[in-house]
Amino acid sequence: MRWRGERESSNVEDRRGVSRGKVAIGGGLGTLVIIILALLFGADPQQILQQMPQNTPSAPVQSSRPTGQQEDEMKQFVSVVLGKTEDVWTDVFRKNGRQYRDPTLVLFTDQVQSACGISGAAVGPFYCPGDQKVYIDLSFYEELKRRFNAPGDFAQAYVIAHEVGHHVQKLLGISDKVDAMQRRMSEVEANQLSVRLELQADFFAGVFARYVKEQGLLEPGDVEEALRAASAIGDDTIQKKSQGYVVPDSFTHGTSEQRLRWFRKGYDTGDIRQGDTFAATSL
Repeated sequence: MRWRGERESSNVEDRRGVSRGKVAIGGGLGTLVIIILALLFGADPQQILQQMPQNTPSAPVQSSRPTGQQEDEMKQFVSVVLGKTEDVWTDVFRKNGRQYRDPTLVLFTDQVQSACGISGAAVGPFYCPGDQKVYIDLSFYEELKRRFNAPGDFAQAYVIAHEVGHHVQKLLGISDKVDAMQRRMSEVEANQLSVRLELQADFFAGVFARYVKEQGLLEPGDVEEALRAASAIGDDTIQKKSQGYVVPDSFTHGTSEQRLRWFRKGYDTGDIRQGDTFAATSL
């Protein structure tokens, strides 16, 4: 992605170094990797831990945090990406007779307090609808590259675009409706709605990528980087890694194939009217 020299968003809140201490989730490196994969876009850690074997031996976790200079460059990059999402969604909302409200991107180290509670870096990037902010510990990008084999700056941009997709859902009233419906449903039915919500956020990330392409900022291989990242966090892929088999009724984000397909549909059409996953008869 050609991002250098592009406008940086002013809606970045830097809380790096302001740590409330470590959050211990699970036991050992294997648990940490599975949780980060599963929660790349904000799933429930307890649900993942319940599905994992309980005899995983503990092991020390080595930090892969980038240097200060690398983090400063990453901050500049995510600020540019956030700025692009602002441009894209301001334009999309205007064309549809609506007004877009920018979210804030919060950078943190180790753990952070949000309106959704205290979250550790192990949960990965997430969007909190309570305060309409996106949260990310920049060390996650090293995990994305080294442990998940999903390198590339547009894989990183995809992560932010997906979380901003959840902000779009919040502004459109979609996430609030889903939350209200889930409270009256069984767990299986609530999971099915969650899958549709996540796939729509993938679709919105694809719409973002289409606009970036039209601005001439995509480079060869960028879309493939995003697709590779999406493929790493399908429910079926995660469950196969964690327990060796899949339980479709427990899916909350969709399969790898579904996530790839809805991102691709957003990218190919660039039309938010084509992204109604809740009306789709087939996902």
